Amino acid sequence: MTLRPSVPEVITVNSEQLQSQVRDLLPSQAGFGSELQATNVIVPIIDLTQTAQGSTLPLDLSSALAFGSQTAVQFINSSATIITAPGFYRIFGTTSIDGNNNTQIAATDGATTTILAIYTAGTAGTTVTYTFDFNVWVKPGTSITASSSAATAVLSITHRQIADTEGSIVNPSGFPV
Repeated sequence: MTLRPSVPEVITVNSEQLQSQVRDLLPSQAGFGSELQATNVIVPIIDLTQTAQGSTLPLDLSSALAFGSQTAVQFINSSATIITAPGFYRIFGTTSIDGNNNTQIAATDGATTTILAIYTAGTAGTTVTYTFDFNVWVKPGTSITASSSAATAVLSITHRQIADTEGSIVNPSGFPV
């Protein structure tokens, strides 16, 4: 029996979908080569990032409230812009509405407004309370506004940035210690 050393095989991967994904994920590589290749040789990779070390927080903990991480605002017959910096935000709170009034949270680019959430009581003499908790993406040039239509429409909001424009998680203020 003769032992032959293993000869690595290299094959060309012809997939526009994979090539497009490589170009999207690695924009600096867009001009290099026109073909992807695969080999049957096992190449060990040592991941030295914080993720591999297990030192990053799970997503639910990274969106936790902390001293200095969030902003709380309340609207009674008023409106204002609450978020102007781009990124991902968690918005939550309560609203209590009496009568034919409403409260709303909207996104605007200065020319067009898109209502993200609107809350109404519906009929005079009826008081309704809602709770809400949702995430929004604020792209550059867009802001988030909140408003209350009357003194009997109270909107209480807390908001906190949970990720930047690149999707990198924004940990609670003061973490890690």
